[in-house]
Amino acid sequence: MSNPNPSRPDLAEGVAVDRVPEGGSLLGRVGTEDVLLVRAGAEIFAVGAHCTHYHGPLAEGLVVGDTIRCPWHHACFSLRSGDAVRAPALDPIDCWRVERRGDTVRVAEKVMPPAAPVPATSLQQSLDSVVIVGGGAAGLAAAEMLRRQGYQGPVTMLSRDGAPPCDRPNLSKDYLAGEAQEDWIPLRPPEFYADQRIELRLSTPVAAIDSGRRRLTLAGGEELGFGALLIATGAAPVRLPIPGADAAHVFLLRSFADSQAIIAAAAGATRAVIVGASFIGLEVAASLRTRGLAVDIVAPEASPLERVMGPDLGRVIRRLHEAHGVTFHLEDTVTRIDDRTVTLRSGRRLDADFVVMGVGVRPVIDLAEAAGLTIDRGIAVNEYLETSAPGIFAAGDVARWLDTRSGERRRVEHWVVAGRQGQVAARNILGAREPFDAVPFFWSQHYDVAIRYVGYAETWDTLTVDGDPASHDAAVTFARAGRTLAVATLGRDLENLRTEARLEGLNL
Repeated sequence: MSNPNPSRPDLAEGVAVDRVPEGGSLLGRVGTEDVLLVRAGAEIFAVGAHCTHYHGPLAEGLVVGDTIRCPWHHACFSLRSGDAVRAPALDPIDCWRVERRGDTVRVAEKVMPPAAPVPATSLQQSLDSVVIVGGGAAGLAAAEMLRRQGYQGPVTMLSRDGAPPCDRPNLSKDYLAGEAQEDWIPLRPPEFYADQRIELRLSTPVAAIDSGRRRLTLAGGEELGFGALLIATGAAPVRLPIPGADAAHVFLLRSFADSQAIIAAAAGATRAVIVGASFIGLEVAASLRTRGLAVDIVAPEASPLERVMGPDLGRVIRRLHEAHGVTFHLEDTVTRIDDRTVTLRSGRRLDADFVVMGVGVRPVIDLAEAAGLTIDRGIAVNEYLETSAPGIFAAGDVARWLDTRSGERRRVEHWVVAGRQGQVAARNILGAREPFDAVPFFWSQHYDVAIRYVGYAETWDTLTVDGDPASHDAAVTFARAGRTLAVATLGRDLENLRTEARLEGLNL
């Protein structure tokens, strides 16, 4: 078969070994498939060239040991097995057999790497069931990891949501903008849960946790026992306590149904008001502008995202949105919402067919608090994500964990963090005793500009800008007492990955 893309080498015909740089990769093809040759130490691997999360280009990623990391959302894959080692990706990449003869390497047939044997621990054998309360990223990642680790007992997910676990970041981005199909949003198809023997119970709120008796009481009165429990109840969006905040045309955005409701409202609307210049608020604004609506944003700060990103990126984001027709009303607040108008503290009145509130979220910790678990601005967990009650774990937006690098407790509301915590919690439920030490990461999309942020900087005393944020080519470093806490980048995806590795303590 001729190479359909002659600019890329046909790896089945073979290439010189020195074309694959040490610690780097070479993008080629085998038949019609994109394949990546990767050199890690003395070994050369052949794997699929695209991340299984959003199809990111792994050729632009970073090789770390015998893994490769995606430049878009920092998913991590094993070069040996193709396994998705760390969220947000859950599915593996393909692997091919590699033949090396002298100074030439060629890619042979696609292979199915043998699954690494996962020995059943004594805890696994004695653990009669695992129950997960929550239907988000952390809950699904945990359920999937339990099965991947060989646990054979009952796994039950209890979700108060009416929809199965979904791609929540997409709800304010491409899906809301009308650029992603509805069937892309569920993270797994229905058959996944049946095939993996995961009992997913939707629209099933939990009323109480009895840690002593190891039982849950559901809202309908049913009791359910558990051998181990993971609390992954996430966070709930805040609704401002102002007149009109509960009106039918005022929306929050957290669930699939919320996004669908905003889309339905936008279909017959011309103007929308966004309350809050948060990431959610700004992403909603961009999506509604893509749909052609006039958008006003009202926020109390002097510059959007300044508290999180600093003034330089805040100004860039404001100008970007203004260039796309968004009108900002900063250093102002909403005092009242009426049928077709929004009144501001300044006295200004804005026309609005509907309103979206993006003013933050609160962790859903009522169940844990009522059960007597230790609370510390979230559910307090140790480095293994275990709560004050043995056998009960917490992950995702509710978990305030002990960060072993800084010695500080932190709670981070990031999608990628939630998925990775769910995976670590699952392994620890099965006895791994693995500290959660992943560096936090999130991304935010504004039209064609993506911000990638790695690390955690609640406060900082030094902010350093390298490059030109206005040209969307920059890295902003947040530091305290001379120590780098976090880095936000525009147009520098590989640099963001390298920063993640450095913050992990790796020398590249």
